[in-house]
Amino acid sequence: MTETSEHTPRAGETGEAAPRGTLRLLVDRTVGSYVAAKVLASMGIWVHNVVAAILVYDVSGSALLVGAVSIAQFSPQVVLAPWMGAVADRGNRRRQVVAGRLLVAVGSGSLAAVLAILGLEGPAGAWLVIGAALVVGIGFAISAPAMHAIVPSMARPNELPAVIALTTAPFTFARAAGPALGALILVGAGAAAAFAFATLCQLVLAAVVATMPLRAVTRPVSADGSALAGLRHLRADRALGLLLLAVAGVGFGVDPVITLSPPIAAGFGEGAGLVATLASAFGVGAALTVLALGWLRRHVSQERVGTGGFWVLAAATLAFGLSPTPALAVTAVTVGGAGMMAAVTGLTTQIQQRVPEELRGRVMALWSVAFIGSRPLAAGLNGAVADAWSPQVALVLLAVVLAAVGGLTRPGRLARLAG
Repeated sequence: MTETSEHTPRAGETGEAAPRGTLRLLVDRTVGSYVAAKVLASMGIWVHNVVAAILVYDVSGSALLVGAVSIAQFSPQVVLAPWMGAVADRGNRRRQVVAGRLLVAVGSGSLAAVLAILGLEGPAGAWLVIGAALVVGIGFAISAPAMHAIVPSMARPNELPAVIALTTAPFTFARAAGPALGALILVGAGAAAAFAFATLCQLVLAAVVATMPLRAVTRPVSADGSALAGLRHLRADRALGLLLLAVAGVGFGVDPVITLSPPIAAGFGEGAGLVATLASAFGVGAALTVLALGWLRRHVSQERVGTGGFWVLAAATLAFGLSPTPALAVTAVTVGGAGMMAAVTGLTTQIQQRVPEELRGRVMALWSVAFIGSRPLAAGLNGAVADAWSPQVALVLLAVVLAAVGGLTRPGRLARLAG
């Protein structure tokens, strides 16, 4: 028995057509509009995050409360994602994405309204910002599994690697420019305007997802509709479990440019300017890699793209830790961003190609848990090692771990597990 999804067939589509390149996909009504809207939405969330952190510190003077903003935003995504993945596999994925993003808009919009009408003062004001971050996090937890699950519906199956690369890139682009944009809006127009901008960004994404054409996909009815079905499937497909472990490794590899850049910059006698440059350089490296992925797909398998990206990320992490000058550190981080994008694209493509359609939402929810859930753990471990010894020691140890994980996901090993 099968269930036909809610997706609308796309006119003129045939399975035999050659896959389109990156530029042609970017002008496609579905892929192009979704990527543009996701870039905007990702910029909006970075604006929200940066302004929320600044606002909480201004009204409370507490670094602990600033940290609570991130905890409130990320915790729901780790706790609720598996359940939301099961909902995505049973229900209407498009509507789930829209509902989640509308809730994110409520989180940002409520702060814009409060600031415009009442203002915020003291610890009580800080807790309002933290509460709004919790609403934003719940909205992301609702939408994330369904957003991953609809990606194969955006284009032909032979275009999946290119579409995954394009739909993964927006957050990286936004990471390079979003913090600066948030600071500019805050200084030029105030916190209320910044949160209003963040709200508008989410509403645009919700509107695009609600109206864009999607390819028809037949979704078999799963005999096990529980949230744990995705985990049970990993016992039968050990290669898939290893790929998810590697995604968690990428999450660890992303962390140092945030957690360890401040002490690295201080060691060079530099300050916030170098920290911002390092963060942007990581995004630039990732963005440039998106442009090269089309060539890589024609000459290198997705398995080798994923493993190779991992090893590039490991080498760049080591170089970052051993860099004797700021210029070399920025170069290493740029290369690390390139490796990260290649790794996450190659790994995610393999996961999407392996997962059964009826389990896609639940398995991609595990992807979110692996990538997002690893970030707080990575930040804690990197910070603890840096405080106990040095940030350079933390980076060297992380490079060794990344290289080891890259070895576990080499194509020959995955093929043996799959067989």
